[in-house]
Amino acid sequence: MPTLAHSKHPHDDAPDTAEAFRRLASLPPGEERDRLRQDIVSAWLPMADRLAGRFRNRGEALEDLKQVAALGLVKAVDRYDPSRGAAFESFAVPTITGEIKRHFRDHMWTLHVPRRVQDLRGRVRAAYQELSHSVGGRAPTVAEIAEKAGMTEEEAVAGLEALDSFTALSLDAELPGTEDGYTLVDALGGPDPALDIVVDREAVKPRLRTLPEREQKILYMRFFRDMTQSSIAEDLGISQMHVSRLISRCCSRLREDIMRDAA
Repeated sequence: MPTLAHSKHPHDDAPDTAEAFRRLASLPPGEERDRLRQDIVSAWLPMADRLAGRFRNRGEALEDLKQVAALGLVKAVDRYDPSRGAAFESFAVPTITGEIKRHFRDHMWTLHVPRRVQDLRGRVRAAYQELSHSVGGRAPTVAEIAEKAGMTEEEAVAGLEALDSFTALSLDAELPGTEDGYTLVDALGGPDPALDIVVDREAVKPRLRTLPEREQKILYMRFFRDMTQSSIAEDLGISQMHVSRLISRCCSRLREDIMRDAA
């Protein structure tokens, strides 16, 4: 089987695979076509690796980026139509670059971020980096970034916020400036158990006022001061059994009144 030509393009080091692509387009599916396709991919793989290198130091291992770029190269080889006359590299470069960018967009964000915000992040990042070299050692303002990136200030703010939202911080991470192991999870609030009885308390409150003073006092001592029935009985000079009956009777009355009103 003929091998790929090793001549070079006059303007770069890309392999000359024009004839190979024409042969590939004419071959039916089979082993010969698969071998030629693999040869073309191998010939262009160094270019894919160089494109992957442009995205190094962005939180993803270079070897993983090369794998993604290789996948983009395979897609470019499969989709390229030599009959249109365009050079393969002019079609492959945006295809491979787009595959790498999709990888960052779809797999590198810890949380799902809308595509629009991701795009704003990229534009703001580019504008920020460019302005940082021309504003005299200070950070660019939101207005300057918005003007440079051709967006509104609100969009610039959203993009700036997304710059710091690429990864999530573990809840077990210690808070800055703390030395006692205080973590983010320690700073999180929780549901107030008292919220569950707010409605009940509000429903009971006006009906409590209708009870005799002694019954009000007994309920207050039992449910608000958390006193035992025996201590209530001793305080009021009555038997514990009597206290128990009064509490049961008052609670039943209140429950019936509330249920009747609700019905």
